[in-house]
Amino acid sequence: QVQLVESGGGLVQAGGSLRLSCAASGRTFSSRAMGWFRQAPGKEREGVAGISWSAATTFYDDSVKGRFTISRDNAKNTVYLQMNSLKPEDTAIYYCAAARGRWGSLIRGEYDYWGQGTQVTVSS
Repeated sequence: QVQLVESGGGLVQAGGSLRLSCAASGRTFSSRAMGWFRQAPGKEREGVAGISWSAATTFYDDSVKGRFTISRDNAKNTVYLQMNSLKPEDTAIYYCAAARGRWGSLIRGEYDYWGQGTQVTVSS
């Protein structure tokens, strides 16, 4: 079992930055890939960024490449999402997720543990 708790969301102006954190409980965190997903009102949940178990590999949706950075600290059981140059279209609930495997992807079906989400709102 893995329990995930996100924090760091909030209201920010366009062009601003936020850093999301996801604290994980459970002994398997360091052996799992982790991901960040988001869901805007009326839209499907979509993958934003992912990171492999050792942090050797990261991957991003095209919409956030060059603006968002995912990282993890296995000693602290925590994964982060640094979001810079935020745009109004980044407004969504952001979810942290733990994958079944080590390598991960942006495919929802590969993740079996989810946090409760944190709201990010970007004003224009």
